[in-house]
Amino acid sequence: MPRIILMRHGESTWNRRKLFTGWVDVDLTDEGRRQAADAAEVLAAEGITPDLCFTSVQIRAIRTLWIALEGLNMEWLPVVRDWRLNERHYGALQGFSKAQIADLVGEEQVRIWRRSWAERPPLLDPEDPRFPGNDPRYAELAPQQLPRGESLKDTVARLEPAWTGPVRHALEQGRTPLIVAHGNSLRGVVKILDGIPDEVIPRVEIPVGRPLLYELDDALQPTESRYLGPVPEGTVLPREVPRP
Repeated sequence: MPRIILMRHGESTWNRRKLFTGWVDVDLTDEGRRQAADAAEVLAAEGITPDLCFTSVQIRAIRTLWIALEGLNMEWLPVVRDWRLNERHYGALQGFSKAQIADLVGEEQVRIWRRSWAERPPLLDPEDPRFPGNDPRYAELAPQQLPRGESLKDTVARLEPAWTGPVRHALEQGRTPLIVAHGNSLRGVVKILDGIPDEVIPRVEIPVGRPLLYELDDALQPTESRYLGPVPEGTVLPREVPRP
């Protein structure tokens, strides 16, 4: 039966500092590197190995994948880097801590920006150095594809062509893809897989550095999902998050 492995990157330097990160390219902490190495050990122990990899174009996801493949002795696997798997773009919030923003606008507004489905953060000015149009890795994107800030709804819409195109094609070919991406882009993947409603998906939490395995039927619908190895206390599978 088809299967797919999802993994959020290991802890980043800005995760540790509780900063809005988005499309800012920050690296892993030492703990994040250890988490990536541990993920490889878990995959090897379970006898679950990918044969094709997908990742974003952000270094925290790319390095997590590098470390995991090194641990599996599978550095030779083909890797597709796709900007559509990038983290949600947090607009003008990027680089600020959640506490700083809460002091300015209140905790409830921060909660709405972080945990609503359709609310966008304050948008970047195109002249801002943080605007993706200033980054050479996005030079081939059309102007309308360059976000100034995204809601979770925007992020899922941006991600969807990657899922319905190359990822689905790989599954239809009988491949076992490993997707190493980000909390919000992976929310988009599990939303599609598990049919999670718009109002529920903001409550889905995917822990860093923990492989999430989906077993699929021939129609590529999930038959089972489970985290591999230990997960933080209180972790709930996406499909088990309560629905109204």
